[in-house]
Amino acid sequence: MDCIINISNIYKTYKLGKVQVVALRGVNLKILKGEFVAIMGPSGSGKSTLMNILGCLDTPDKGVYLLEDVDVSKLNDNQLADIRNKKIGFVFQTFNLLSRSNAIQNIELPLIYAKGNNLKNRKEKIYNSLKAVGLLGWEKHKPSELSGGQRQRVAIARALVNNPTIILADEPTGNLDSVTGEEIMAIFQDLNSQGKTILLVTHELDIARHASRIIYLKDGLIFKEEIIENPIRAEEMLKVMPRLEDKIN
Repeated sequence: MDCIINISNIYKTYKLGKVQVVALRGVNLKILKGEFVAIMGPSGSGKSTLMNILGCLDTPDKGVYLLEDVDVSKLNDNQLADIRNKKIGFVFQTFNLLSRSNAIQNIELPLIYAKGNNLKNRKEKIYNSLKAVGLLGWEKHKPSELSGGQRQRVAIARALVNNPTIILADEPTGNLDSVTGEEIMAIFQDLNSQGKTILLVTHELDIARHASRIIYLKDGLIFKEEIIENPIRAEEMLKVMPRLEDKIN
């Protein structure tokens, strides 16, 4: 299987006033195309910094980052923005949706910055993204009119709309109840089964075990990796998990 991400000897230091904080201390990591990888670690372990570098939101002080054999650690800001828009889809814990815009308008945002999308092309891509996350019929609703799970589905649809190679998800179930979290993980597992490479940051081990590999970070270094032979299947979990309203009734 092809290697889609290959980082070698990555270092990153931040300056907080007069104090220097070393976030990453020579990280080496390979992600294969079509993998589903979870990243875990305590606060301050470097996982957010690593995700920012992998997502081309930040650049390392030292080291090499190859994304599909392109050395992105040497690209300028405009080139990094182009890669973010074409190759990477982002999903965040807080959804990061525009409150005054409906689902369609939120999902459409990446298309506005991408070239070669006429109106018909945009509509088709938005429809396909809505369908992929099970939100057809909710496209005219604003975030305030949607549940937390539906908002996260909009965020995932937005991440999908440009058909990226990689999806980076930072604590995507952190603000959701357990059943809704499983529904979101079912979407990620379905996307992964279609060939999408998924990288997920989480502090919840039961969420991480939906992936096929877990990377554990501590003090800016990978100290352990775990292969999950039988990942938790979200669809199977949903069959046996009672909903909150069922518990109340």
